[in-house]
Amino acid sequence: MGIAPLLPGPLGFGTAPLGNMFRAIPDAEAAATVEAAWDHGIRYFDTAPFYGAGLAEIRLGEVLASHPRDSFVLSTKVGRVILDEAEDPAARELGEKGGLFEHGRPNKMVNDYTADATMRSIEDSLARLKTDRLDIVWVHDIAQDFYGDEWLARYETARTGAFRTLEKLRAEGVIKAWGLGVNRVEPLELTLDLDEPKPDAFLLAGRYTLLDHDRALQRLLPAAAEQNVDIVVGGPYSSGVLAGGRHFEYQEAPAEIVAKVERIKALAERHGVGIKAAALQFSLAHPATVAAIPGATRPSRIAEDVAALGERVPAGFWAALRDEKLIAADAPVPTN
Repeated sequence: MGIAPLLPGPLGFGTAPLGNMFRAIPDAEAAATVEAAWDHGIRYFDTAPFYGAGLAEIRLGEVLASHPRDSFVLSTKVGRVILDEAEDPAARELGEKGGLFEHGRPNKMVNDYTADATMRSIEDSLARLKTDRLDIVWVHDIAQDFYGDEWLARYETARTGAFRTLEKLRAEGVIKAWGLGVNRVEPLELTLDLDEPKPDAFLLAGRYTLLDHDRALQRLLPAAAEQNVDIVVGGPYSSGVLAGGRHFEYQEAPAEIVAKVERIKALAERHGVGIKAAALQFSLAHPATVAAIPGATRPSRIAEDVAALGERVPAGFWAALRDEKLIAADAPVPTN
């Protein structure tokens, strides 16, 4: 198990913003952003049907179709099937993520984690992405933030449906790896306790960042490392608030989060550190994490991410974060 050998490096590109998350993005701007990622050497791209009801997959596929398929790693997700009939994107029931893709395509989305829906989702994604194969498939959002008290029932459907289907596809060589892609720690802890099926990795969004990492550190990351289940960190900038944006957890950042970010930024400025560098390198410092996949909608952001990955961050900065109790005492930090 594990996906580290599959990945071309620690920095990938997350395409949620290309689904018109928060704002409507012109097609040309979306394409230029993906091309910028390619030009800066990024070769791992993650997407999902959920991102704008297929919009992100379509936009990503348009660009990647011009590059040799063997030259990049591609992951998408299952758990939602996109239909041809229309609905109001702003009126979708998305749990805590209401209105997230209200500027996306109006195609109706159906939540379905059964075996049949998993196969249909993969077939539809292949068509939208203009490709003949996927490298990694994540089971998407089977967690409390989307399903509330019903999440365990959804999880059980996925366990007997999507999980086993993906396990079979991996065994047949149709895909190279599978796992869960969620915004909560609990489904991943539950999955690590299963006798079968066994995932290769997890995509964990927003739960191993400078702003939120205590829970993941307690059990999930040590257990994942022990079982050789790699962690891809989604949302290393916590929905943008760690990179100059206004959002945290996909909503307007609350005052206490803004205040915490300001404290981190003050320490970063004192030590001559870019806050993007601090956020990105922190997320990658744990032995269980193998990649981070920040998203972007402007080409200039890609250059910033690449520079942030290579920036030297002095040990004194991490010590100051610990002294101010802005990171957990036992959180691994980069060593230069």
